Amino acid sequence: MNSKIPEFREKLQKKLNPGRYEHSLSVAFTCICLAMRYGYPIDQAEVAGMLHDCAKGYDNDTIIRHCEKKGIEITEDERKAPAVLHAKYGAWLAENTYDIHDQEILDAIACHTTGKPAMGLLDKILYVADYIEPRRSKAANLTAMRKLAFIDLDEACLEIMESILVYLKSTGCQIDPMTEAACEDMRRVVSERKKETAGEASAVTGITHQDKEEQSVESVKRNGKTCSRGFGREKRRRRKNY
Repeated sequence: MNSKIPEFREKLQKKLNPGRYEHSLSVAFTCICLAMRYGYPIDQAEVAGMLHDCAKGYDNDTIIRHCEKKGIEITEDERKAPAVLHAKYGAWLAENTYDIHDQEILDAIACHTTGKPAMGLLDKILYVADYIEPRRSKAANLTAMRKLAFIDLDEACLEIMESILVYLKSTGCQIDPMTEAACEDMRRVVSERKKETAGEASAVTGITHQDKEEQSVESVKRNGKTCSRGFGREKRRRRKNY
């Protein structure tokens, strides 16, 4: 365990409301589980999960003021949907208040609300853990998502992103373009991997899609001949009986 974890817990408990603090602990635990499943360093995953919502103790207006004061870029879309800004400001707090200088941890915290194109392994672990953590109960398809997360992390990311976009559109909420860009990129990643997997399977068996079609046609022809011959023999037997 990272030696600073007890210190982080103490600070967070003072900064966050009880529900948010428990959520942070739960996300950290889930990050650990996913890190063990996918071979990522456990300590880094735990810290990312623990600190991902460290800026949630501030309201949106305060976060905007802090971002402007610290020189953290705010897009027009983020001003329209400021709830996502706690991720950016949280990354700044993690570095400057909690003394975290691991860039993968900071990047994962910064993109955990919207995702981003070309997400790294820790980015995906935190993004998914934030959605499936055990104390969450209101997100869509939780049971299926929790199972999928430990089978295929990319597929889980994509399913969660698409589910969030459907929810935002159905409720008329502002959608940050980064969320759409992240989802589109994850669709590409999953699609390309499926094509590669299919290609590898064909290479191993030596059977292509065209081969399968040709075999199917040949099988029909052979079966047709067999049926035809069998029918002819049956007709001859009937004539003899008469």
